[in-house]
Amino acid sequence: MNSALSAFDLARIQFAFTVSFHIVFPALSIGLASFIAVLEWRWLKTRKAYYKDLCLFWSKIFAVAFGMGVVSGVVMSYQFGTNWSGFSSFAGPVTGPLLMYEVMTAFFLEAGFLGIMLFGWQRVSPRAHFGATLMVAIGTLISTFWILASNSWMQTPQGFEVVNGRVVPLDWFKIVFNPSFPYRLAHMALAAFIVAALVVSAVGAWHLLRGRRDPAVKKMFSMALWLLLILTPVQAFVGDQHGLNTREYQPAKIAAIEGLWDTEKGGTALNLFGIPDMQAETTRYAVSIPHLGSLILTHSWDGEIRGLKEFPPQDRPNSTVVFWSFRIMAGLGVLMILMSVAAWVLRRRGRLFESKWFQRVAVAMGPTGFITLLAGWVTTEAGRQPWVVYGVMRTSQAVSPLTTQQVGISLMTFVVVYFLVFGTGVYYILKLMRAGPALPGHTPHEAPERLPNQTARRPLSAADHMIDAA
Repeated sequence: MNSALSAFDLARIQFAFTVSFHIVFPALSIGLASFIAVLEWRWLKTRKAYYKDLCLFWSKIFAVAFGMGVVSGVVMSYQFGTNWSGFSSFAGPVTGPLLMYEVMTAFFLEAGFLGIMLFGWQRVSPRAHFGATLMVAIGTLISTFWILASNSWMQTPQGFEVVNGRVVPLDWFKIVFNPSFPYRLAHMALAAFIVAALVVSAVGAWHLLRGRRDPAVKKMFSMALWLLLILTPVQAFVGDQHGLNTREYQPAKIAAIEGLWDTEKGGTALNLFGIPDMQAETTRYAVSIPHLGSLILTHSWDGEIRGLKEFPPQDRPNSTVVFWSFRIMAGLGVLMILMSVAAWVLRRRGRLFESKWFQRVAVAMGPTGFITLLAGWVTTEAGRQPWVVYGVMRTSQAVSPLTTQQVGISLMTFVVVYFLVFGTGVYYILKLMRAGPALPGHTPHEAPERLPNQTARRPLSAADHMIDAA
């Protein structure tokens, strides 16, 4: 372990590591839950067998992702008490109830109907089963609401006062609907749908490349690309509005994202590329376009954006990190828009299911949703630093009184266990994806085989393939 790293540094690394593993699974399950609900609705309306086949196929993948999301989320919550007791003591009166609301309204809803969704196909009526699927999908969105409310309050806190070193809630409406919450909620919800759509399109493209042309494969490929065509431009618009909100409430974050050190009068240039140097207070090798920064960030030709030098050095985010994390997110977002437009053109020409070059692109783009998601969270969280509650509590004040050895050992344990457990889970998901939906004329397993009176108790039981023979 590097002796230069303090317990504080290691605690931050540990939380970043665990949250990075966690966020990919809820994002996938949020998008898939709604996708499965749409598939089941279409099956009820048309009674076409391939819609049900797709429901059963994606429900297995959803079950594994949901299970791993729950497990990794529990680990994260414990860290508030072990590594960040200062934050829990200070902000617990706000964040505690918000997370409790998430459990009471969302997790109970998901858990209550998940068993029916996964194992109730032959036990309840089709309409009752669809109702359960719909409740699970709604539950995932409610969960997103409360988690983003808590995190957004940490970004733009309001509706409270500090009494005797602790936050005291005054107005829960202001706490929940804080200034950045609507933008961040929309941004995250759209991101989850885009993540799922990219995965679905990649799986469809994979099977098309292998020669399958049955309705199930073509339908999921087509539906995912239609969703991307609609949502990727909307996401760009929401991201633009989120940027305007961030400039108003977190101007230092915007300056760090843009690698902007000096406030430019009469119009701000946009640094397309460069290497921000925190020590020298400059962005080296900058490739800039005059006035473009003002046009994007203020929607005016000569809008003024505050540079990082206007903020004390101890209050500046790490521009080197967020400059590039934002560009990874934005660059991949542009590629997603181009991919969806290309799909629309091929569809118009009747070549969507025959264009191998595009199908290879779709397969390659499959993981980019996760990369973009992680880059976006790095941007928003690293850009908030050095504050854990923006402008109210510094991250250094939130850490528990632990030794470097204590945090280092737990971090190494997390790394080993996470790669073993979640690496195996991801491997299994990929195996399920490779197997694909049932072929026409083949009856898929609607639930794992079990004794007549035996009831499955775990979501992972819905995945009925052996891990080495999926």
